[in-house]
Amino acid sequence: MKRIRLGILTPSSNTSLEPLTCGMLQQLPGVSAHFSRFTVTRIALDDGALGQFDDGKILAAARLLADARVDMIGWSGTAAGWLGFDSDRLLRARITEATGIPATSSILALNELLALRGFTRMAIVSPYLEDVQRRIAANYAAAGIGVVAESHLSISENFAFAEVDEATLDAQVAQVARAAPQVVVPYCTNLYSAHFAQRWEKQYGCAVYDTTSTVVWKMLRACGVDTARIEGWGSLMREGA
Repeated sequence: MKRIRLGILTPSSNTSLEPLTCGMLQQLPGVSAHFSRFTVTRIALDDGALGQFDDGKILAAARLLADARVDMIGWSGTAAGWLGFDSDRLLRARITEATGIPATSSILALNELLALRGFTRMAIVSPYLEDVQRRIAANYAAAGIGVVAESHLSISENFAFAEVDEATLDAQVAQVARAAPQVVVPYCTNLYSAHFAQRWEKQYGCAVYDTTSTVVWKMLRACGVDTARIEGWGSLMREGA
């Protein structure tokens, strides 16, 4: 059986997505994840914070993954939520142009899943500042998807996102679930939350698409791997079968 190597672009201060991604892949012998970092320490809408997502820095990290001859490159991050979805479409094209390797992102994969299910009522849970959250909701509204409920924690330090505890996440999800969304999205790949998705789905009767999981789902599907083999990480792994 051919070994499959997934290349993951990672914010430098993120400590959640690597263990969570590897946890998902434990059920798939022969599939491994390989990570490359670029500097991201703060999430906000000022020029300094936005400049962290300059394509040049991301492409340098992608070229390092290409040295490992990965089968696909995924940007495990949510910046397109506030930068605009075209930013990830452009980044995907530039990564492939620079490396010759197909690429995707957490947000492109999430949006594909929303379209696949025809979801138009979404709730968002994040650690972000209020203005960042509003920008995300506005971008989805422009795409025809309503954010019917949201919960944010008003944190800007990226490292601190991983310190959000289970009780806080549970309270956020409980809050937004009262609006009866079709899907709840933990919208940050440095939230330690993806492994709670299945529990929340059973508890609230709606889909939960964590952005750390969405990019893994898309990369595996693109590489011909049946993601339904991954159990315990939520319903999204059964989508597209």
